[in-house]
Amino acid sequence: MKIDSTYSVKIKHYNHIFKDTLSLYRDAVDFLIDVCLNEWDHLSAINGNLLQQQYVERLCHETAYNQDPKYRTFDKKFYKFPSYLRRGAIHEAIGKVSSYKSGLTNWESVDTKTRGKKPSYPRAGYGYPCMYKTVMYEQTDRYEARMKVFIRNTWDWITVELRRSDMDYIYRYCKTRKQCAPTLQKRGKEWFLDFPFEEKVTLTNTDVSNQTIVAVDLGINTAATVSVMRSDSTILGRYFCKLPKETDHLTHSINRIKKAQQHGNRNMPRLWAKAKGVNDDIAVKTASFLMDIAVLHNADVIVFEHLDRRGRKRGSKKQKLHMWRSQYVQSMIEHKAHRLGMRISRICAWGTSRLAFDGSGSVLRGKDADLDSYSVCRFQSGKVYNCDLSASYNIGSRYFVRERLKSLPARERLALEAKVPGVAKRSTCTFSTLIRLNAELTSLVA
Repeated sequence: MKIDSTYSVKIKHYNHIFKDTLSLYRDAVDFLIDVCLNEWDHLSAINGNLLQQQYVERLCHETAYNQDPKYRTFDKKFYKFPSYLRRGAIHEAIGKVSSYKSGLTNWESVDTKTRGKKPSYPRAGYGYPCMYKTVMYEQTDRYEARMKVFIRNTWDWITVELRRSDMDYIYRYCKTRKQCAPTLQKRGKEWFLDFPFEEKVTLTNTDVSNQTIVAVDLGINTAATVSVMRSDSTILGRYFCKLPKETDHLTHSINRIKKAQQHGNRNMPRLWAKAKGVNDDIAVKTASFLMDIAVLHNADVIVFEHLDRRGRKRGSKKQKLHMWRSQYVQSMIEHKAHRLGMRISRICAWGTSRLAFDGSGSVLRGKDADLDSYSVCRFQSGKVYNCDLSASYNIGSRYFVRERLKSLPARERLALEAKVPGVAKRSTCTFSTLIRLNAELTSLVA
């Protein structure tokens, strides 16, 4: 598979010189959007992105073989506009108009009583230009580059200095990846060059019966609880990532925000920035912890719960749910795991913490079980166990149950569902279900 990644390099000493370039590029995109809208009937009939780009370019750009373009004001308004930048603007305009037209068609097909707001007219918005190599961007030294920008009412080359630490990172860690044309970006008051990289990796293709998985239960109080499992129900390791110091820092930052709000403050960018930084640090450390375990056990698959975070949060812990960076952790793990050839899988999250791993039924937590800590639970059999660890067993078991049944013919699968009824409904599978399923599969082989 192909992995795309981007690394930002800060441009030193320049804060205002790129404004005219960005403004001119966005104006060109807006002009070309109007052209695409006017000519959409002809443009949509053309197959291929390159042929569409060439068609729009003939409509607005004058050449020796195209003396009378239909929209000749483009060359007058955007004098000496670089050819590669013009073609990039055409591609962006075609994409925005295509998205607008498809959204408008879907909106019109819906009943007038139930459809929402009509799609807005397409505009360039916050688009940024791509600095194509050799014609818009040249690397002249290890920490220097030349860029073609609009300066002094013309398009000319300037030399910029790039931050040393950023370029050293690229030279050290991105040598084996294919480097594509950078994009000029503005973040806050500073300008950056975003370098995209491409690399091809081969993901592991181990048979499910020989796989080693890392089952992860991401939590709010405990950052992550991990169980390393095999398909024969063997538990190779149990790990907990708690991060108490970072959690205390986050709680302290949130309490400072609450106290400021009680005194009437509304906008507190510095306090929110500190809380966000601590929260991001928790997510990064959690992802590093999980990857270290996966590498230690040479795992084939990392299994998560499919967490649906949509909808309004209610209850006393709604702020913790808003601050929970579970999706961010999963996206980081997915990128790192794919680079190492590991696969990512997600299972149904219903009942993983509510059902005991030994198959005894629903668990009791907190005051319902006469327990002081909410991190432990009481089974129907009276056993007191760590709730997140039990959930991680169930997460890994549901993955193996799904994969083992998926590879079987329909007749054998139905026969197993008759002998082990728990596997028929995935949202009620537990660790005990996997043990019974393995026993039945072993008896079939024998």
